[in-house]
Order: sequence, then C-alpha cells, then structure tokens
Amino acid sequence: QVQLVESGGGLVQAGGSLKLSCAASGRTFRTYAMGWFRQAPGKEREFVAAINWNGGRTYYADSVKGRFTIARGNAKNTVYLQMDSLKPEDTAVYYCVADLHYDTVVAGTGADYWGQGTQVTVSS
Repeated sequence: QVQLVESGGGLVQAGGSLKLSCAASGRTFRTYAMGWFRQAPGKEREFVAAINWNGGRTYYADSVKGRFTIARGNAKNTVYLQMDSLKPEDTAVYYCVADLHYDTVVAGTGADYWGQGTQVTVSS
C-alpha cells in the first residue's frame, strides 16, 4: 500500500516558478514509477510527466517539455516537479501518481495510487 501526499502548490505570476513535492509512504516506494497529472476546471485530466523507478527514464507532455522537470529522491520517498516559466494555462489541480509499471503511469488509466492533489494557479 502506498499513500501519496502532494504539497507546494500556490499562486504565482506568469513566468514564475513553483516546485511540487509528493511524499510517499511505504517501504517499496523505490520500486514504483511515479508521475504527475493535472486537471483544469472544465477540462479532462491530462498527463504532465513521468519518471521510472530509478530516475533513469523521464517523459513529458509536449505542453510542459523544456519548462518542467521531474525528479525523485528515493532516500526521502519523494518525487518532485520543478515548474519554471509558468503560464496561465498551467493553472490546474496537480496530482501525484504511482504504479509499478512506468507505461501505466504514462498512460494514466489504471494507475494504482493517486494523491489528493494540490492547486496551482498562475496569474497573467
């Protein structure tokens, strides 16, 4: 069983930065692929970024590539999302995701564990 708790969301001006964190419980954290999704009001949930169990593979949505960076600290059971050059269209609730399979995290559907989400608001 893995529990995920996101933090770091908030209000920022366009062009600014935020760093999200996702703290995971459970001794098997290091075996899980991790990812971030987001959902804006009135829109479907969308994939943002994924990282495999040892950090050797990452994958990003085209909309955030070059601006966001996903990383993990297995010693701290935490995955991070560094968000730079933020745009108003990045405004959404951001969710942390965990699954044993990297491809499942990328796909989003059927991932084993989801956090409760943290709100990110980017003002213009």
